[in-house]
Amino acid sequence: MHGLKILWVAITLLAGLHTSVHAGLFDDEEARKAILDLRQKVEVINQAHTKDAQALLTSVQSLQDENAQLKRSLLDLQTLIEQLRADLAKQVGQQEQLTKDVSELQRRQRDLAQGVDDRIRRLEPVKVNPDGKEFLADPVETKEYEAALALFRKGDFKVTTQSFIDFLRRYPQSGYQSLGLFWLANAQYANREYREAVINFKSSVEANPASSKAPEALLAMANCQIELKDVRAARRTLEDLIKIYPQSEAAATGNDRLARLK
Repeated sequence: MHGLKILWVAITLLAGLHTSVHAGLFDDEEARKAILDLRQKVEVINQAHTKDAQALLTSVQSLQDENAQLKRSLLDLQTLIEQLRADLAKQVGQQEQLTKDVSELQRRQRDLAQGVDDRIRRLEPVKVNPDGKEFLADPVETKEYEAALALFRKGDFKVTTQSFIDFLRRYPQSGYQSLGLFWLANAQYANREYREAVINFKSSVEANPASSKAPEALLAMANCQIELKDVRAARRTLEDLIKIYPQSEAAATGNDRLARLK
């Protein structure tokens, strides 16, 4: 655009100069002045063009700088967005882990509470009725009684004797007392500890006269007394058996044994 203006101005001036020459209106000096004037005007126009070009270049450079700054800002923003996404994903993962940890803690708490309840129930006395007589017994107490009885059934009478002695010492008020004494006396009888057996058979009957084992205890007691050659005591024991428990099988056996003692 500026180049066209310069060309137009030059053509106009030359046309004017040509007209002046033919018209004879000025001499060579005036022509030189006109040329210098023309050159000066062209220089001014060139300077203006250069200034405009420099301004345009400066504007373009400024736009390029702004564009580069915008790109850097967009890159920084993208980096920040990615960082926020990573932080959010991390927080979501932590939240999920926390939820899992809380659930696991709650499960363990329930298991612990259940375990405590189970242990308490195992320690709480429960009703038992091993010989027609209902009573409360601690689970540990019942377990120890049954363990000692299992030894008797295996025929390990010496160990059985000590087991029942320990049991009766630990649980002197136990509802198993009459049965414990009965099995202890039987183990002693098997070990030929007749005097100790007589004492414990008698104590067994006294602890629970209504026990189904009481008639057997009296019959076994009489057998121990016979082994000890104490016939008089054996006769009294058999007579008590027949008198107190006349319908029992042990009484029928006692009748036969008493007849032989007479």
